[in-house]
Amino acid sequence: MIYSFNNDYSEGAHPRILQALMEANLQQNIGYSMDTHSDHAKELIKQEIQRDDVDIHMIVGGTQTNTLGIKAALRPHQAVICAETGHINVHETGAIEAVGHKVLGQPTTDGKLTTAHIQAALDWHTDEHMVQPKMVYISNSTEVGTQYTKAELEAISAFCRQHNLYLFLDGARLGSALTSRTNDLTLADIARLTDLFYIGGTKNGALFGEALIISHPAIKEDFRFLIKQHGAMLAKGFLLGIQFEELFQNNLFFDMAEHANEMADQLRKGLTDCGYEFHWDSRTNQLFPVLPNAVMEELEKDFLFSRQLTIDENHTCIRLVTSWATRQDGVDAFLAALKKLSAN
Repeated sequence: MIYSFNNDYSEGAHPRILQALMEANLQQNIGYSMDTHSDHAKELIKQEIQRDDVDIHMIVGGTQTNTLGIKAALRPHQAVICAETGHINVHETGAIEAVGHKVLGQPTTDGKLTTAHIQAALDWHTDEHMVQPKMVYISNSTEVGTQYTKAELEAISAFCRQHNLYLFLDGARLGSALTSRTNDLTLADIARLTDLFYIGGTKNGALFGEALIISHPAIKEDFRFLIKQHGAMLAKGFLLGIQFEELFQNNLFFDMAEHANEMADQLRKGLTDCGYEFHWDSRTNQLFPVLPNAVMEELEKDFLFSRQLTIDENHTCIRLVTSWATRQDGVDAFLAALKKLSAN
């Protein structure tokens, strides 16, 4: 059987989440996230971020969350700045453009925006004949596994406030970023420094769901109307509430992300010990090693992963992703196969 390192949502959900869903299965709940489980989940998140003055909306998926957050913030003539590798620019099928907003992708070397990147976009868009940049979108961890430091996020936040730009942080893999060995950010820091951000459940052990936290008053207004209009309001919203209620009790959200990172750390060390380098320096649960094509093709017989980009005619950068459910024997088998192939 082929073992998958293709993504972090190959498995269903953590047993504790499934158990919580089973225990609540025959309860009667109010719909559309107006239930007591959703209310409790929101209170737990507010405690974690140390903010009471926020609105929290639980939405099924990341693309819906990104689209709704951007749509709520921007007027029709306004655009969003992101890294060229940003999820909204690459992997959302033009969802942001489909609701009427241009995405201004900026080339970066590591998937992270800096104030210089943002300034370059502002300098290029000078008058009413062009779209008006109004929001900065970043991901943590990024689409190439890198992460923002507290100093970097503080600099971007200060720049955005100085230039009257909204700051939106995509947290699809926020758990992995926050439990990385090199992380110095907290959820409270992120809540303080952004106008809206979300906590990803889909890629960290939930069946589905993202929790969008909005702190800027202008974005809060009528948000539930927008959710409903865009088909994102789940009738059985309590299923989201139950999951986030469980995620933020007894440290489950962080424990699962920490496991994913530990499995990635082992893969990283094994790849390094075999002499391989990485296209991007990721310390989270996505790894991007550069392998000889012959080694890659042999590994593909027993392991599932994605080919990220061609380096040259003999080498390819692949992507390995670990999850809350990645097994030790899967990691051991991959490294044993890699070591054997590398010795040939």
